[in-house]
Amino acid sequence: MASITLTNATVEIPIYNARGRSFRSNILRHVGGRLEPDNRDVVIVRAVNDITLSLKPGDRLALIGHNGAGKSTLLRIFSGAYEPSTGTAEISGTVSSLLEITMGMDPELTGAENIVLRGVFVGLSIDEARRLIPEIAEWSELGEYLALPLRTYSSGMLLRLAFAVSTVRHRDILLLDELIGVGDMNFAAKARQRIEDMMDRADILALASHDTNILKQYCNRAILLRQGCVVADGSVDDITREYSSQSA
Repeated sequence: MASITLTNATVEIPIYNARGRSFRSNILRHVGGRLEPDNRDVVIVRAVNDITLSLKPGDRLALIGHNGAGKSTLLRIFSGAYEPSTGTAEISGTVSSLLEITMGMDPELTGAENIVLRGVFVGLSIDEARRLIPEIAEWSELGEYLALPLRTYSSGMLLRLAFAVSTVRHRDILLLDELIGVGDMNFAAKARQRIEDMMDRADILALASHDTNILKQYCNRAILLRQGCVVADGSVDDITREYSSQSA
């Protein structure tokens, strides 16, 4: 049975050679969390701080907070990409993480070769990824372009291929950082339908978004994050109302 259990989970990221005040400010804007004092030439960013949280089948969790609040870091803990510096994270079930869908792809390899490369990255075996090339070719509508190096692709073609590979198999846990828009209007509608199908079939969904209407449509629970901490946990309506009142 799919589940996510975090117990006092903290993620600390050391940034070296970071004495300057402007550099420290840039870190906060791009990484988020809070800065911890250190006597060396290093800034410790506490991106997620002492979070205890449990998700079970049926949970559709909205992650709400300003930029830098810790949403993306928390999703990476859910995916297994980040291990807590202290505390624990126990993830049971297969995970589909649509956070960085082009990660692992090589611009010098062909589209077909990148299907195998990215496929292995998202948990497919090499043989399974190879068998799926025709299906992915058809769904991505890239056809003969799969014989060309990835560096010849437009950004839209790259995203279509990466999305097709990343969503070719349904998983127990689905992680999203904003809903993905891929390609022209018709293709984007097809991609949106595939994401919605994955949402329906996933045991657990975690979705970060600044669009409260999307969160209310797809989620049944929400947490409010501030400086890497969970400051509220409740219904989507209650948490979005609290977030809006703080942002006013």
